[in-house]
Parts: sequence; C-alpha cells; structure tokens
Amino acid sequence: MAQKENRKIRYTKMVIRDSLMELMKGNSILNISIKDICELADISRSTFYAHYKDQYDLLRQIEEETLAYLEDLLKKYDDKRSDREFTRMIEEVLTYIADNNSVQVLLSEHGDINFPKKLFWNFALRKQITSFFSDKMQEDETISCYYIFVLNGAIGLIQHWLKNEMHIPIPRLARMIQKWTEQQVADALKS
Repeated sequence: MAQKENRKIRYTKMVIRDSLMELMKGNSILNISIKDICELADISRSTFYAHYKDQYDLLRQIEEETLAYLEDLLKKYDDKRSDREFTRMIEEVLTYIADNNSVQVLLSEHGDINFPKKLFWNFALRKQITSFFSDKMQEDETISCYYIFVLNGAIGLIQHWLKNEMHIPIPRLARMIQKWTEQQVADALKS
C-alpha cells in the first residue's frame, strides 16, 4: 500500500513541477499564482499545499535538485586534469541542460535571477576548474578574477545558446568554451 502512495506522491510532485516549468516559459515566478499551477496540473490547492509552501518553495526545491544532480555529475571529474577531460565535463553539463526542460527554464530570462549565480559557484568550486586555472596562473587575485570572468561568460554563452534553440552542436560549444577559457588564461599570463 505504501508503495502505491509513494508512486502517487512522486507523480503528483512531477505534475506540479512540470506545470510550474511550463508556466515559467512565458512568465516570471512573480506573475505565477498557485491557482495557475493547480489549474494546469489539474489538482486542488490542498494537494499543492500538501507538498509545497508556495510557488517559491516549489521553485527553490527544483533548483536545489538541479544543483545536486550537477554536483554529482561533476564529482567524477574532480581528480581529472587534462584539457580533454575538461571538455568532456563541459559536454556532459551541456547535454544535461539540453535534455532537461527544467534547467532550460531555470536559465531563461523567466527563471530566478539568482539561479545562474548558484550554478556559477557550483562550477567555480570544482577541483577540476580550480586546478585548470591554478596550473596555468600563479597569482591568487588574478586567478579569482579569471574564475569570475570566464565562468560568468560561459553561463552567459549557455543562456544565449538556449535562447537560440541550441543551434550550436554540444561538442562544438564545449570546445569553444574550453578554447576561450584557455585563451583568456593565456592573455592574462601575457599581462
């Protein structure tokens, strides 16, 4: 009996989350009511409140699950230092984004403005990223400035890629990000 309840709860949560993401394709979370979510999900308000406090709690949980998934995905690259592994890591992240409608919405202009920042810090703290920069640059202040510059640029490029219907193939975009990152580091070393 408990197995069916769990499956039903998972299904209900999925429908609620999918409904919010569908609504956020055209609206900011500020313009989406619980009534809107319930109507699209074809559930009652009491069902919604059984799982979430409000639409902001729902959005926060979706963001946290997305970041947790990305954290697990990136962990396998923590001890890898080659340029090829760096590109492979970027390809995996891009594939996850391309295959996941929720992440696409979270990174869109209708998503929470703080989500890309959370994503940025999730990336910035990876051993693979820090070793990429620290192997090539010595000065701590310079390294941290390039983290911010390059990773924010990469997130902006990914947002542009999504907005333009992912017109650049994933392997090419990953190589572009890696090449431009290396180019920025090389330029910094010259100055």
